[in-house]
Amino acid sequence: MNDTVSIGSSPRRIRQNNIVAALQTIYAHRSLSRADLARKLGMNRSSSGEIVAELTEGGFVQESDESGKQRLEHSRAGRPGIMLELVPDAAFFVGIEIGVEHISAAVIDLSADVRACRKMAFDTMSSTVEKAVAEGVELIVSAMEKRMIGRCKGLGISAPAHIRPDGIVTLAPIIGWREVSLKEIGQSAFPAAVPIAVENDANAFAIGDSYRHGVSGVTLFLLMETGVGGGIMIDGKLFRGGHGLAGEIGHTLVPGSGGQKFEQLIGREVLIRQYREAIGRKHVDLQEFLGDVHDRVPAAVNIAETWSRHLAYALLQACRLLDPDRIVLGGSVASLYPMVAARVAVHMSEGQNIPFPTPEIVVDDDAEFGSAFGAACMLHQRFLSLESEEFGGEDGAPVQSATS
Repeated sequence: MNDTVSIGSSPRRIRQNNIVAALQTIYAHRSLSRADLARKLGMNRSSSGEIVAELTEGGFVQESDESGKQRLEHSRAGRPGIMLELVPDAAFFVGIEIGVEHISAAVIDLSADVRACRKMAFDTMSSTVEKAVAEGVELIVSAMEKRMIGRCKGLGISAPAHIRPDGIVTLAPIIGWREVSLKEIGQSAFPAAVPIAVENDANAFAIGDSYRHGVSGVTLFLLMETGVGGGIMIDGKLFRGGHGLAGEIGHTLVPGSGGQKFEQLIGREVLIRQYREAIGRKHVDLQEFLGDVHDRVPAAVNIAETWSRHLAYALLQACRLLDPDRIVLGGSVASLYPMVAARVAVHMSEGQNIPFPTPEIVVDDDAEFGSAFGAACMLHQRFLSLESEEFGGEDGAPVQSATS
């Protein structure tokens, strides 16, 4: 996002490149002066000023008085510096995650700040794809003001599935979808004609966390719900592998487990089932289990200890293959990790004869909405790029107003 786009040859391309570069730069720095913007774009003040004027007139950029935060750096003759910033309400982007047992959704604005988020229980396995998408759209649209829907510039949908670049779900073992056009279904369900992107839920989670933190190096993302999905970021770029399935650690078979996969040992379903059996209650949920682990209830602690051992083994195998700098955990099950982090570290240490480097392991800032947030970020990123239709008009055509 921070790299200035390359300059094309035609007047239309040059104009589009300059507009996109200006938006990317202002977004990356949150606010900066006109002089700083011109310098970072490699343009003179006059040319940069024309771009700023066009974006200001279009309602995407505004001036702000940064006297409280930038006085020393930007003031002139004792006056506070006038800074440029994006207009948050100029555009909104919706992200929907369709999980196995839930649907979550989020709305972000042009500054990529979350403006609304919602979550509901939903049995996706017994539903049609159309019903699941419609429920997700209704969930978040009901939380949006009419003006937000009118200024919506994109919809992102994520699901625990292998999804082709054209938006076709080719395989979703847990929820049973196969050869369905998730993109077309999303277009039909959403109340406005907007660009739509679809993505695997773990990859969307990886995109969202990286969008927030802009991390470099190698990062492994694990999204732990009923299943366990994985995503890999290398220097801020999603690594998909040869067939788009890189990072799917949840499907790895665990030796000595009777043919079980990692997701069957560390996923949400196994935790709840084991705890219900241990305490003889049929309706206990994940939050009750997590609460009992926190309160050191013996049955809950024993299950958490087994979980920590399985997680440690999974992470060790991933570390030996990928050598990540950082591991980010997300999904509802990720809330268990902070309570057993020390035990995971012990099991990882005991599980290797050679002391391989240990990556930083963290829980995402908003683990339960990480995939929905990432799905929205995909469209935000597209809007601030040369793929955007918003700023690619004919030569000399003004930027389309954000309120039109």
